Amino acid sequence: MNQKPSALTAYQVRLLTILALINFVNFADRQVLPPLVPLLRQYLGLTDAQLGTLQTGLLIILAVGSVPFGFLADRVSRKYLIAGGILFWSCASFASGLAGSFVTLLVARALVGIGEAAYAPAAQSMISGAFPQERRAIAQAIFATGMLLGGAAGFALGGIMGDHHGWQHAFIIVAISGLLPGLAVLWVEEPPRGPKSEIVPLGRLLQVPAFLAMIAAGIFITFSSVSLLTWGIDFAMNYKGFSLKEAAVSLALIALSSLVAGVLVGGFVADRLQRRFAFGRIAAIVAAFLLAAPFLLMAIQSDEKRTVLAGLFISGFFMSWYHGPVTAVIHDMMPRRAHATSIGVYMFVTQLVGAFGPQVIGRISDLRDLQLGMQIAVAVMVGGALLMFLVVYFIRRDGLRHPALEAFHAEPSD
Repeated sequence: MNQKPSALTAYQVRLLTILALINFVNFADRQVLPPLVPLLRQYLGLTDAQLGTLQTGLLIILAVGSVPFGFLADRVSRKYLIAGGILFWSCASFASGLAGSFVTLLVARALVGIGEAAYAPAAQSMISGAFPQERRAIAQAIFATGMLLGGAAGFALGGIMGDHHGWQHAFIIVAISGLLPGLAVLWVEEPPRGPKSEIVPLGRLLQVPAFLAMIAAGIFITFSSVSLLTWGIDFAMNYKGFSLKEAAVSLALIALSSLVAGVLVGGFVADRLQRRFAFGRIAAIVAAFLLAAPFLLMAIQSDEKRTVLAGLFISGFFMSWYHGPVTAVIHDMMPRRAHATSIGVYMFVTQLVGAFGPQVIGRISDLRDLQLGMQIAVAVMVGGALLMFLVVYFIRRDGLRHPALEAFHAEPSD
């Protein structure tokens, strides 16, 4: 458990770079929508509940697609699956820019989720296959920097393009941007994985209590984080006095600094803790969310712009610790031939249930106000962090590798 990690190889650097770029474009595509919410409300005459449904629809389709695509990624070529997913989501995003009604836009945004479902489990499986267990959290964290930088770029692009050229151009730009990294992945050699005889039936995965507890916690965390991201810019404009461009650029700068620093620090801390405790990565996640909550509430409650941005900066730093360790923990629990399937199952449940977050918060905004909705989202996040203690309990009771998977050729435990 205390082996000194070796330096990254050229292959590992190339693989992480290409997959992080794909993650960048994916989340630029997803997060280009929130800055456009005020424009879409005016242009299409939508309620807040309808606007929340645009993200909900994407996440539901993403969730539904995650299990079959995760299943496929453990059985077929992962790089071809990723490339096909990118082409599909680029076409769907291009169609979003051509939409002229709420229904058309809803369908186009929902179809983006199919492309995303095709790439995420396969990409994370490739990364864990290319790195030793003691480096998995930091490797997945580097992959997640693409998500955070892409989310920041999407915020900035949506705010700037929407302010000057209308909402349609923003969707078209992110659609075209995904094609180059989508082609580049075809020239990456796939890392090795176990023989097909080691493929784990889905029912066996659901016999692992720690995995089920992680899914329960992930539902709460996804509900909260997606809601906060979807409504953050609209909240800053209507409750804190930010302009559209000011809100989009400010949140993008926070993402570029605090979130990226947080995800890398979180991956490093989680790997270090994992060398000492079997539940070290989970402990890092719990601590980070509990530290983030008071600063997030400070940002929601304050009327001073500097205090709002400071609260978001600090809370964002800690919240982003989640992204690297969560994938690493799931992969540590599972044999190699179950890496993509287990992530697919996790994404299916957490995204499917958590997807209703933006719609629920939008409904609360319609009935009461958005500030109350944002406070509820923070409370849900804390609930997710507390549920992670169940994961710690089951890992301490059953070990990181549950007996239900003993019949499968799981990796040796260092």
